[in-house]
Amino acid sequence: MQLILCGGGSGDQNTLANQKLNEIIDHTRPILYIPLAMNEEEHSYDSCYEWIQGELANVDIPYIEMVRTFEELASKDFKHYAALFIGGGNTYKLLLGLKQSGAFNNIRNYINNDGKVIGGSAGAVIFGYDINIIASMDRNDVNLTDTRGFDVLSGISIFPHYTNKKSKLTDDENEERLNKFTNSIINFSKSIGKVIAIPEEDAIYVNNNSIELLGTRDYFTFENGLINKFDIEDNKQIKR
Repeated sequence: MQLILCGGGSGDQNTLANQKLNEIIDHTRPILYIPLAMNEEEHSYDSCYEWIQGELANVDIPYIEMVRTFEELASKDFKHYAALFIGGGNTYKLLLGLKQSGAFNNIRNYINNDGKVIGGSAGAVIFGYDINIIASMDRNDVNLTDTRGFDVLSGISIFPHYTNKKSKLTDDENEERLNKFTNSIINFSKSIGKVIAIPEEDAIYVNNNSIELLGTRDYFTFENGLINKFDIEDNKQIKR
């Protein structure tokens, strides 16, 4: 498997992730775009498709195909695509739809047979151990009870958007937001397990058993309630 799991950024924030994607894919095949974590009433899939065309403008592929329903996704033969791109939105909505439609098992079989995936935000969180790590950010309006993800990191869960400031918030509001996230992750790590928290500019590149960090900002791990900060320039390899 080769997975690029992004911290949730876009545009220039994902330059290194998209460069890695361009390195590993078959350039004769299209990419399958999966925007299904989004609520189409709030973000039309047509606008999502316009976004992904700009996002992957520098990736050498013939075209991008998009699915609009989980049932359509479950019917796809993934071997016809260079990679799957799973976008952000509500993580609970995404995982529920994947599991109810059968697409979850199809994706699991695909990645276990040298499949390639790039996921951002919700599309990255689902590949960790348990998506309840995102409870401080996403609402579980769909009442999902089976919150276990693909667990490609052997028991490690993924938290995106960490340490990133929101432009519409004051400094005090951003600090309160970060503290809320940090306290939530600490409690999760005490009861569920280890967490990798990454900012929007970073991505995790999983190449079978190795994990490499791509990006420009430092990242954090949480284990048993303890926080560890790693300098990205000195710690390109992440230990499981």
